[in-house]
Order: sequence, then C-alpha cells, then structure tokens
Amino acid sequence: MFQPRQFLRSLFDAAIASATPANCMHHWLPSKPAGRVIVVGAGKAAASMAKVLEDRWPDPLEGLVIVPHGHTADCQWIEVVEASHPLPDAAGVAATRRILNDVSDLSAGDTVVCLISGGGSSLLSLPAAGVSLAEKQSVTSQLLRSGAAIHEINCVRKKLSAIKGGKLAAACEPAGVMTLIISDVPGGDVSMVASGPTISDTSTPREALDILDRYAISISGDARRAIMTSEPVAVIDGDVRALATSVDAMLAAAALAAGQGITPYSLGDLAGDARDLAVEHAALALQIAAGAGPIEPPCVILSGGETTVQVRGSGRGGRNGAYTLALALALNEHLSIYAIAGDTDGIDGTGDNAGSFVTPDTLTRATAAGLNAKEMLLQNNSYDFFAATGDLIMTGPTRTNVNDFRAILITKDISPLS
Repeated sequence: MFQPRQFLRSLFDAAIASATPANCMHHWLPSKPAGRVIVVGAGKAAASMAKVLEDRWPDPLEGLVIVPHGHTADCQWIEVVEASHPLPDAAGVAATRRILNDVSDLSAGDTVVCLISGGGSSLLSLPAAGVSLAEKQSVTSQLLRSGAAIHEINCVRKKLSAIKGGKLAAACEPAGVMTLIISDVPGGDVSMVASGPTISDTSTPREALDILDRYAISISGDARRAIMTSEPVAVIDGDVRALATSVDAMLAAAALAAGQGITPYSLGDLAGDARDLAVEHAALALQIAAGAGPIEPPCVILSGGETTVQVRGSGRGGRNGAYTLALALALNEHLSIYAIAGDTDGIDGTGDNAGSFVTPDTLTRATAAGLNAKEMLLQNNSYDFFAATGDLIMTGPTRTNVNDFRAILITKDISPLS
C-alpha cells in the first residue's frame, strides 16, 4: 500500500543527499593547486567539505574551518572549530582572527581554498572597528526576530564586519582564492552565502541603514559610524564555484517522485512570510484536488528557498513549523492532501527537529491532545504542537544546507491515513 508519509520523507532525504559534500563536490573539484594550499571556511557544511578535500587531494592540507556545535567531521589535517549559531560568540571571533592571520602572509604562488555554506555569517564573525561582539549579537538577534529577509540581514552583517563582504579575499592578496559554496540563499546569489567573505560587495551604507530603520532595529552611534564609513570591496578574478543549491535538491526530489508515478510540480525558490506562503500553497493544493488546478493528481508540489517569520509569541518553532501549522489549518483536514516541510541542515530554527509533517488527521490528533492550533500558531509554538501530534521530523545535523524543502502531495483518490 502507498504510504504518503514515507513517500514525502523519501523526497526530503533525496533532497538532502543531493547537497551533501560527498555527493556534490566531485562534480566541481579541480586538481589540487600547485604551491601552498590553505583551507579556510565556515558554515554547517564546512567540516564535511574539508573532509572531502582531504580524501580527494594528495598530501597533507592545512587550515581551519568553523562550524556550529554538532556539525564537525573527522578531519586529519584541517582543524575544525565549533562556535555558536545563529548568534556569534567569542569562540567564533577568536577562530576568525586565526583565519585572517593564516592568510595574511601568503605569496602569489599560494592558494586559499574557502569553503562556504549556510550558517557561515554567524560563525565567521569579526566585528568592524568600534563595534562590540555584544552589539553584533543584539543586532543579529533583532533582525532574526523581525521578519527581515536573509539578503537584508546579510547586507547589515557585511557593514558591521571586518571579514565579510569580500574582506577575507582582500586579506588573502596576493594569493589566489578559490571559493567552494553550498548555497542556502534563494536565487543562488553567492554574494549572500555567509555574507560573501570572498565575493565583491556592491551594497552601500545607506542600504544597510535603511534596512535597520525599516525593521526598527536600534544600534549605537559607534555601529552607525562603522556602517557609514564602510566601503564596498571589489574582488578581482575570484574563482567561485557553487556546488549545490536548492534547485539541485528539488531536482533530486522531482526525479524520485516521477520514478514512482507521482508528477512533480515545482514552484522554485520562494521567500516571504511562512504563514502567508502556507495559505497560498493550501489554496493551490485544494484547487488541484478539486480537479481545477494546473496539474492533475497524483502529484506533488515542490518548493525551496527561505521564508521568514516575525516572532510575536514566546513559543518554540522555526519557519518550517510555522509553515506546516498554517498549512494544516488552511487545508482543514482535506482527505487527499499530505505535506512535509523541513530545513535541509536538519535544524528548523533553533530546535532539534528538521521540520514536520501534515496529514489529513493532524488537527484531529491535536484536538484530542487538547491543543488549540490557531493559538499555538500565534504564539510561534509550532514545535510543541507537532511534538504532541507526533509529526516532528528528526534527522540530526545533516552537515549541509541548501535551505528549506517543502512538498505537498495530492493523491488521486482518498488514501488511507498514514
């Protein structure tokens, strides 16, 4: 018998697998450059990327990468340092200083290989002159809770940093720089992954200040001066290779679905408020289920990208939890629609879950457990909701990150609950 939950989980697993360094790096990895090679980097995939380099390139390597706690790998030559995410901490700052020191005295015959992935912005952290770590933590926290989009958050981060926005590449001169990226940014803008430490920064101080004003983020006079005096960095002749994106994840899931007779319908990378997007997707799924949509069941609607959530309540839960809870309410227990939403890094927000399922009886099980779905959505408490219904998805750290993955399955006939 067809099992909708297992099918959706298999799509999620395929999406993640397509973006793991072990599966995606060999397509793009050249031979080891001549001369001295220094490996640096930061992000949720940085350690697993470093391990692939050690396995594929001859002779010992040297360098340092920074990862969130729990995202390390068994590297022999490249040092792995764990630091805080999503807010920067002293460990990340100290490791970032070491990276700058390691690349500051190189020659034209040397090469810096920079391994960048999602999460790198908080890990590769060195406040600009006059800006304290405490203020960077405060500004980052306010932005993350405000509902600002990732490109807006990273624009501000670049201006408050001594290493982001191309400044790491400038510190490497005259050595060559090769940047290998697993992208978590919608649309594939590599300058925004980890706030682009080796990519040209074309944003302006005014843009950053406008973003802070738009979301009513308070900053000190010193931080404002640091932003106003920051200058765009142009990186010349950078070798930048995007190893995996959310498009690759969706293609892998689409191929698996088609192989099982389920027609994939991809919406691509999406952004915007998680709750609003869920309502839009529910309307599309209901239209398809009624036979009036752009595609016929059995089919699966796929999408990636990164939504936002404006935090208003005191509950627990990330953007995928907010999406699935809003989706469950909007679908109102339609008997032929199932869904999954999760973050490909294995962590939805700051929880220990990757995401959650929606099935036709999700709300019924919630009511039986004494839960008020609408109130829990308002309180940003999707984690406790789906924990009580048994719909949390647990993967642990996947050591990659191409951001969110969402799939809505519309079956041809009413299927048994699963």
